[in-house]
Amino acid sequence: MDDSLTSSIYGWLSDPGVTIVAIIGFSWLGYHFGGVLINQIVRRVIRSTHYNPLSPEDVTKRRDTLSSLINVIWKVILIVVASFLIFEQLFPTVDLTPILASAGLLGVAIGFGAQSLIKDFLSGIFIIVENQYRVGDIVDIEGASGTVERVTIRSTVIRDANGNVHFMPNGQVMHVINKTMGYSRVNFSLTVDPETDIDLLARVIDEVGEKLASEKDWKPKILEAPHFVNIGAFSDVALEVTISGKTNPSQQWSVTGEMRRRLIKAFAKHKIELAHTPPGYVPEK
Repeated sequence: MDDSLTSSIYGWLSDPGVTIVAIIGFSWLGYHFGGVLINQIVRRVIRSTHYNPLSPEDVTKRRDTLSSLINVIWKVILIVVASFLIFEQLFPTVDLTPILASAGLLGVAIGFGAQSLIKDFLSGIFIIVENQYRVGDIVDIEGASGTVERVTIRSTVIRDANGNVHFMPNGQVMHVINKTMGYSRVNFSLTVDPETDIDLLARVIDEVGEKLASEKDWKPKILEAPHFVNIGAFSDVALEVTISGKTNPSQQWSVTGEMRRRLIKAFAKHKIELAHTPPGYVPEK
């Protein structure tokens, strides 16, 4: 190859402008397509296995949470690295070592005054590693109840039933009630007339639950058919019975509502009367 052509190519490649454009181009590709690769890796790693059985909904929540977090970390690292590389091209005579050393000392100084941020960071790591809750879970955390919309290494975002958004620093998360982890339960009580035939009542409840669990639309949601459990408090005006079952995560409310709706019809068909309790009545335990 001609020496002049070689020199021209070398000069063109060594031009800072070209290098900066290349850095920006590769960074753009990494920023936009790195997330696709991350999502694919997470999908392969997070799955139900014989040793770690997970429901399809659990797998989806875990994947969404980890993908979101790793994508944020990846983008931050990418932007920081690209910024330093571009800085070196723009200011080749500036030695970054003293600046980085100063930044490290500044970071230590800030760390003493920002212990709560460090606590939030470490708590967020443990929350995610221990899989305490995921995006989409319905939780109760330190008085805030609702659906987890976002989990970062610093905070958790929860939206309650009224649409209010709660920003919870991870360092303040001491007690978590996860209502949709693994499976959920149908668990409710109703009161009937004390003269009710208990055997008939139990049979009707079980039949309604079994029929519901066998139907096409409800079978994927129900793990254990709602059924008669036991008799609770009773008196001369009311008899309390408990109904329970097991569902896939987040399905307990829809299954409970449908079970109640069908029980009303079944009770009317078999002439089972609900208790006529006076206002303010509380059964004795």
